[in-house]
Amino acid sequence: MTKVSVIGGGYVGLVTAAGFADLGHSVCVLEIDPCKTRSLERGILTIDEPGLPESWQRNREQGRISVTGDYIKGLLDAEFAFVSVGTPSTRTGRPDLKSLYTAVRRIAETASGPLVVVVKSTVPVGTAEVVAGILARYGRDGRRFAVVSNPEFLREGYAVHDFMNPTRIVIGGSDRKAIDAVAGLYERIKAPVITCDNRTAEMSKYASNVFLAARISFMNEIASLCEEYGVNVSRIAEIMGFDPRFGKGYLNAGLGWGGSCLPKDVDGILHMAKSRGVKLRMISAAQKINKQQPQLVMEKLHRLLGPLENKTIGILGLAFKPNTCDMRCASSVTLISLLREQGCSIKAYDPLAMKAAAELGLEISYCADAYEVARDSDALVLVTEWGEFKDLAMSVLCSSMTNPVFIDGRNFFDPDAMLEAGFLYEGIGRRTSGKPAISEAAPVNRPVTSRFR
Repeated sequence: MTKVSVIGGGYVGLVTAAGFADLGHSVCVLEIDPCKTRSLERGILTIDEPGLPESWQRNREQGRISVTGDYIKGLLDAEFAFVSVGTPSTRTGRPDLKSLYTAVRRIAETASGPLVVVVKSTVPVGTAEVVAGILARYGRDGRRFAVVSNPEFLREGYAVHDFMNPTRIVIGGSDRKAIDAVAGLYERIKAPVITCDNRTAEMSKYASNVFLAARISFMNEIASLCEEYGVNVSRIAEIMGFDPRFGKGYLNAGLGWGGSCLPKDVDGILHMAKSRGVKLRMISAAQKINKQQPQLVMEKLHRLLGPLENKTIGILGLAFKPNTCDMRCASSVTLISLLREQGCSIKAYDPLAMKAAAELGLEISYCADAYEVARDSDALVLVTEWGEFKDLAMSVLCSSMTNPVFIDGRNFFDPDAMLEAGFLYEGIGRRTSGKPAISEAAPVNRPVTSRFR
């Protein structure tokens, strides 16, 4: 049984640990935060991810997962050390690598035998070379280290599935033996294994995520044009998705991208470019488009409700995407800030993220369910497309509102059904509303009665 140490008990670290344990390896999670360590030792996970609790509990019972805050115990007899610590963006967009470099130094000072150090965290191009330098400088008694880059391509909400069913496994390095050894850890997984140098592996993660971000921003820009010409952007995405050159993923118009990966990686690649004097105009534009998306909701609310001061707006969903409690760079945070600036009262419900939202200090009222959010509200805005919202009795929701305005920020609902339920309904790139909700609604250049599929 191969012994694997995973440094960092965060999102990537926990999924990686559970995944390798499911593949039959012995895994020790090394987490220096004592609160997290105590929770993990009791089997209490610090993140919400479908399928992870079951995997974690199963492997704990079978003795394949252990947890420690001690580097000596965590690295004892380990053949691999996967570094999965956070690399958040600084104000300038540069990834903060302090935690990563600290972890690498501790590995060098602690490891008692040959070790393959695998960088799992998303890092700028050239980081593996710095890691190799730290290991050489602080390693004990000439201990031998190999450095391998193994970027993750996990989607929050689907990470356990993605670990076991990846589209590709990328392994970068200069030591062929170490590359093959890391590939061997994934032997039971049927997926293409792509080997390359460290820099190629590091850049592949940035390029992949930034491309996905650009696709979403592209469709959001097309959505603005669709509204002007009476075209349903969802139908455009459906048609485009049949083209094998495009594929169906990441073509949905909406409130934009968020979370821990896409915003950070766009910031990171722009910082890398700036440091070398390279202008990435398209990626800069994609970032700008994304930041503007919540403002579209404000424009729709103004047009349908008029002045927003003292209006009550209900928010359905707070997390940046469904099946997670992650509030990092969530569209809801920007939207709530814009609504507060206009003097609105805000009510919200999310199945998982309300505790995380409360920790951010958002000035909103938290509700027990969507029906409480709708009661006496002047408008509802869907921010996160949770599956449970599909089962709502829309006519009941509508009848309890002061004004029946519904802005679908994810194009989640069927326009015909929403209109039949009584809503003044609009999505992003597919306007379907009837007359304005109240007489104070701001005039527009064209009738608001346009209705299209």
